[in-house]
Amino acid sequence: MKESEAVRLDLRAPLEYAENAGLDPFVNTAGEGEASRELLFCFEVDGEQAGRIDPEAERFLGELVFSGMADAEQGDAQPNTLILPAGLYLFAQRRRFLGRDECIGLAMEQQKDGLWERHRLDSRLYIRRLFEDSSEVTQIFRPLAHPRRGGA
Repeated sequence: MKESEAVRLDLRAPLEYAENAGLDPFVNTAGEGEASRELLFCFEVDGEQAGRIDPEAERFLGELVFSGMADAEQGDAQPNTLILPAGLYLFAQRRRFLGRDECIGLAMEQQKDGLWERHRLDSRLYIRRLFEDSSEVTQIFRPLAHPRRGGA
């Protein structure tokens, strides 16, 4: 897939990861043993910034909810399984490592595009890092909130 601006993505099957709390989403591990492993990070978007068309970069990301690694050597202990759930997302990617500022910038642009198109966005933000065709890829997933069902 080529680099994209925010597009709608229907993820048909969940992606599973083994919990790994020691990972830092904004440190490039290229060239290290973990570099070729697929990583997933989940953040809460700051409550005040989550619905703004002009969010503040320094306040955008809230807490890191979890971090995980695909294909981790499990050993005898079974780690907690973390999931990027199946569902509808706004999705964007870049074919390179994005540092903190670049990730936040891409996520803010994604939010702006989503709100402009009148999507209701969930407050979670997923950052996925993987290698594809011998290059590092950074992907940003923002769940689309389910529409409210009509009441009585």
